[in-house]
Amino acid sequence: MSSPVVLILAAGRGERFLASGGKTHKLEALLGGQTVLAHVIQAVEAAHLPWHLVRPEGGTCGMGESISLGVQATAEASGWLILPADLPLIQPASLLSVAEGLREKGVVVPYYQQQAGHPVGFRRAYGEALLALKGDVGAKEIVMDARRRGDVGDVWLSDIGITYDIDTLADLRTAQEIRYVISSVPD
Repeated sequence: MSSPVVLILAAGRGERFLASGGKTHKLEALLGGQTVLAHVIQAVEAAHLPWHLVRPEGGTCGMGESISLGVQATAEASGWLILPADLPLIQPASLLSVAEGLREKGVVVPYYQQQAGHPVGFRRAYGEALLALKGDVGAKEIVMDARRRGDVGDVWLSDIGITYDIDTLADLRTAQEIRYVISSVPD
């Protein structure tokens, strides 16, 4: 099976970030000298996975529409990892773990300390269902249906980056603190 395509969802307006005092879109905010979006793209590239940035001019009507646009743009993919672009702490190994999980199950959900995170992986068989998503309704129903059929693999990871997103200026400050702690832990 070839590698799934990582769909980096970057079409949101980031209104909560601006309302919290942010001076720019959250994806353009600097974290350790790079934008939030650059951190996400770097992690995907370090995992050596193909990727597609979903960032249409004018945005979208929500996550469902963003997922649908990404799947449509990469229709020949063997599967997709759905990754919101506001998870700058995500580690390349986490992306690879989800991609590997698709060898066993049709849907893969990563967890960090009992909390579901991203990216959620889908095999090609789920393409039609993902294409049908609209508005701000994500793929949660697709995951629940797959779980009822026994087609979901849960992957337990030690990466806070799969759950830590940037929604406010305070989140950005905390992400900087987490980055410092992670970087100061010896290997």
